[in-house]
Amino acid sequence: MRVLKVTNMYPTEDRPHFGIFVRQETESLRNLGVDVDVLFIDGQASKLNYLRGYRQLWQRLREREYDLVHGHYIFGGLIARAQTRYPVVITHHGPEVFMTWEKYLCRLFTRWFDAVIVRTDEMRTRLGVKDAHIIPGGINMELFQPRDKQDCRAQLGLPPDKQLVLWAGERRGEKRYGLAAAAMSILQERMPNAELVPLSGMPHANVPDYMNACDALVLTSEAEGSPNVVKEAMACNVPVVATDVGDVREIISHTAGCYVCKMEPADIARKLQSALGFGRRTNGREAVRHLELDAVSRRIIDVYELTLSASGREHTALSPVSRGSEE
Repeated sequence: MRVLKVTNMYPTEDRPHFGIFVRQETESLRNLGVDVDVLFIDGQASKLNYLRGYRQLWQRLREREYDLVHGHYIFGGLIARAQTRYPVVITHHGPEVFMTWEKYLCRLFTRWFDAVIVRTDEMRTRLGVKDAHIIPGGINMELFQPRDKQDCRAQLGLPPDKQLVLWAGERRGEKRYGLAAAAMSILQERMPNAELVPLSGMPHANVPDYMNACDALVLTSEAEGSPNVVKEAMACNVPVVATDVGDVREIISHTAGCYVCKMEPADIARKLQSALGFGRRTNGREAVRHLELDAVSRRIIDVYELTLSASGREHTALSPVSRGSEE
């Protein structure tokens, strides 16, 4: 099976964390035998790249035959849909389907696609696409696994005797970093030994060390799809305190040592105190084992095959290992 992915988020040398989940999915699909090429439209570098993307798409289609095209986010999807030769699957990753002006594009154009993947039931409901496939982002269980806390602290130069709380993400408005900082100010009145560790722009391979070095992870977002950082912390058996966004409640609420909090500094501080007071690692890894990367990718392959079957197209068989190309 040959697939062309069109995405406006993908890691670069100067932004190694940017769209890392799209790259992980791509590599997993390749490992499962899907021959994947990637067309990366770097809209952050220049908005004109979106216009250039249409020309690049047609150039790719002249150079190689595909079975289908997979667009990520609405902008990647619109470029992918500029052709009618192949069916198009779109993945909506997060709250862009119901936040900011992008929600209007999502609602207007999603009906144009042959299959739709969303991360949560909330996204499907708000988008109004009843037959959308709900597939959360997968996690690399080999990369994110429990490690010795003190070894990780020594490696990173973090204090060995503090109670460390990790906040990881880009400091965009909806991530509400200020909430975490305000909550920590309250918490430190009760637990002077507590300290916040903010983490942004770090290569993905380094994140597990920070997670395992800390005593808890806090997520303070006002909106999310299926936040991988929460699932990755769970895979490391790290206690989690997170706002009730995306599928967070479903992921963490049945794991001792993990807490869903309100978007209020005082409540976040209370839940962090409980998480730190838990005093040990959780069994969160068992709660997210079904979201292992290859297991999730097999669900995406199922969507590909259903889409091709519905379109009446035959497709090339999966190969043992297909590397594809990236641009």
